[in-house]
Amino acid sequence: MSAREWVGKDFYKELGVSSDATADEIKKAYRKLAKENHPDANQGNANAEKKFKSVSEAYGVLSDPAKRKEYDEAKRLFGTGGAGGFGFPGAGGGSGGFDVSDMFGGAGGQQGGFGGLGDMLGGLFNRRSSAGATANRPQRGADVETDVRIDFVEAVKGATLPLRLSSPATCSTCGGNGAKPGTHPRTCPNCSGSGLVSRSQGAFAFSEPCPDCRGRGTIIDELCPECAGEGISTRTRTLTVRIPPGVSDEQRIRLANQGEPGRGGAQAGDLYVRVHVAPHPLFGRKDLNLTITVPVSFTELALGGTVAVPTLDGKVSLKIPPGTSSGRVLRVRGKGISKRDGSQGDLLVTLQAAVPAKLDDKAKEALETYAAAMSEHDPRPEITELLKDR
Repeated sequence: MSAREWVGKDFYKELGVSSDATADEIKKAYRKLAKENHPDANQGNANAEKKFKSVSEAYGVLSDPAKRKEYDEAKRLFGTGGAGGFGFPGAGGGSGGFDVSDMFGGAGGQQGGFGGLGDMLGGLFNRRSSAGATANRPQRGADVETDVRIDFVEAVKGATLPLRLSSPATCSTCGGNGAKPGTHPRTCPNCSGSGLVSRSQGAFAFSEPCPDCRGRGTIIDELCPECAGEGISTRTRTLTVRIPPGVSDEQRIRLANQGEPGRGGAQAGDLYVRVHVAPHPLFGRKDLNLTITVPVSFTELALGGTVAVPTLDGKVSLKIPPGTSSGRVLRVRGKGISKRDGSQGDLLVTLQAAVPAKLDDKAKEALETYAAAMSEHDPRPEITELLKDR
């Protein structure tokens, strides 16, 4: 992308955020728009596909702190001078514009009085000052994020899931070169493959993208019918994702080099799979420990006993000591979450006294007899002592 094209775009507007938006706000806006305009949800909708590509491009710049800083600096310095030439004399006529990285980098590879600014702009606009430089440097592909939903047991034990994605990818018809199969791009004769042409105006020498090849350095005589010369097309692919045991809700899993393809032979971006875990009707989780609440009767707590407790693999027998209070937590070792590194959690069982809503006459009589027998026992002596003084 040329300097003029980059500065002429408003990536913040594409995502609907302010220029001082935080990284989390940018990510949240991108995920919302990408989901709304995803090709899978908008079959045959060209406008949605175009919007999906534009928000992906904007996120690719604004999600990278270095790229965002360079973009903001370029907009601040040159964004108000118009797309033709950023407000410098002689830039408003004809096909317009000049390469600001050449100006700040100096002519013939010599640095002017701007020092590191020329280096920064040269990297920002993918330009070099030397005569043999090319207009387009290889650019790593953007990272992509998607979501999967799994149940509680899959999160604990791990799972292997198929993941279907529709995203920009290297065109399978032309292999990414943009040319019709059987043909190849040729070096642009006007710029000799540099992507830049120069012209003089008074005391200034200007560089601008070659009008014949549009700054690419190559010309495609017969465009690929699938990608129309872009080398990238939207396609659907299926990946196999291995969810490790013990994955947490909202955890991200990185799949290296499975994001958007790079340009100019550069490395592809990464794919991040965000995992959403559905809650379980009985079990909860605390780190590597599983939790469960088991209702028990008053007599089981007072006299002790043994109760059957479910686990994710079956059941265990749990012994309740006599005189156990309601709310006590008992631990069953080794029945929690097992991870591949050998770490192991436990099952934490909370005992909760179950109070019957209704009593038949026999049960009521038995409880009244028990209450009379326990009349000398005060279950709350501290409170009773406090109330004596009031």
